[in-house]
Amino acid sequence: MKVHAFLVLILLAVGAGAQQFDASALDANLMAGAEALLPPPQPHHASAAVPLTLAELEAAALANNAEIRASARQVAIAEARKGSAGALEDPSFMYRGWGTPLAKPWDLNQTQHMFMFSQNLLGGGKRQLRASLADSAVEATKAQVEAKKRDVLAQVRRSFYELLRNQDELRFHDEQVVLARQGLESARIKYVVGKVPQQDMLKAQIALTRLVEHLVMVQQDGDLVRARLNTLLGRDPGEPVEVLGAYSLPTKLPGLIDLEKIALENRPELAAISAAIRQDETRTQLAEKSLKPDYTLSGGYMLMPEGVRYRNTYAAEFSFTLPWLNRGRHDAEIAETNAMVAARKADYESERAAVFAEIQESLVQARVAQKLVTLYHDTLRPQTRAVLKATVAAYQADRTDFLNLLDSQNTTLDVELDYIKAASELETQLADLERAVGTQLPRTVTTSNPNSAEIQSPRSSAKQEVR
Repeated sequence: MKVHAFLVLILLAVGAGAQQFDASALDANLMAGAEALLPPPQPHHASAAVPLTLAELEAAALANNAEIRASARQVAIAEARKGSAGALEDPSFMYRGWGTPLAKPWDLNQTQHMFMFSQNLLGGGKRQLRASLADSAVEATKAQVEAKKRDVLAQVRRSFYELLRNQDELRFHDEQVVLARQGLESARIKYVVGKVPQQDMLKAQIALTRLVEHLVMVQQDGDLVRARLNTLLGRDPGEPVEVLGAYSLPTKLPGLIDLEKIALENRPELAAISAAIRQDETRTQLAEKSLKPDYTLSGGYMLMPEGVRYRNTYAAEFSFTLPWLNRGRHDAEIAETNAMVAARKADYESERAAVFAEIQESLVQARVAQKLVTLYHDTLRPQTRAVLKATVAAYQADRTDFLNLLDSQNTTLDVELDYIKAASELETQLADLERAVGTQLPRTVTTSNPNSAEIQSPRSSAKQEVR
């Protein structure tokens, strides 16, 4: 019986050893798999592109954007029309031969030959009105080009700050990867000595998987923004591009009434409609001038048949139109142009209402974004840093575990990242607001640079905590 009991104990010990060996192998595979999920340090920062500032991007867009260049062609067309708008009509030449005998149609000596030049002259200042009409067309076309420029610049500013935020997200991702590596190493040491359960390793694996997922999404967003920005710059969408800059956040936004006044003076779409109204008003004046007659002056040389006392003579003619005999047509033209003016003024009122609504919407969104920036800067960031400091002290005194410390560190980094997102969102809303008013707004700014030591401080403190 003692032998059998001893054999049973041996078998149980062997089985337990085998299970412990399998668990150790499983844990080793688990840790190896977790480490494999971590990307190499900063693989996404290797770029041959020279970082561009916002001013450089805007200048490149104004010079190379395809839509702006196409709109500029229309200005060249409108300016080319100015030269011909107020010019005289082409003069005409006429030859007339009459009195040739039918019996001798070849005997041109019996023919009366007349050579005549004629010129039509517009009366009542119509030429000046046509020139003014062409000038208004140039103004309207230039305003349309300016509107296109403002739209493109607003898109460039949005893309710039989105890409700047994307670069900051990648930087914060790198910081989280550093913390994850430190956390994995600490968990490995404590797991070997039996201070943490296998559950902590599983949590570490989930955290690493989420980091990989986050990196994939951030890189995708960056590629999409780069493609959009390259298109605005007139370049190939796949060309590498990086940005260099900081967030310049206004301390105070203008009021709605002030923004509406700025828009009335600077919004290109309103300027284009105003120029179109002047065009239609000039057309009305031109239609009213159509009741005044136009003139035709003609002069020429006449060669009389042989035998006539004076064979060399001249001819002069003067004629004018009688528009008052066709008044119904001209009255209809005047009524049509008056209706065009009324319709254009209604378009102006509609566009102004749309502009004011756009300003109101952009201002509301900008104020919300500004409040979020203030909330993160003044409240959430100090709070998370205070919690992190307290957690560090508790961890050093063995009053909390490493996972709580890691969670506090990640929370601090997440808040810093959310602050960057809020600052970027405020910049994009400001770009929309400046697009709505048609010009850049004056700013009294406090510059928030995401590369400053203030924002990087959680990482430096984290390095001290995980050691």
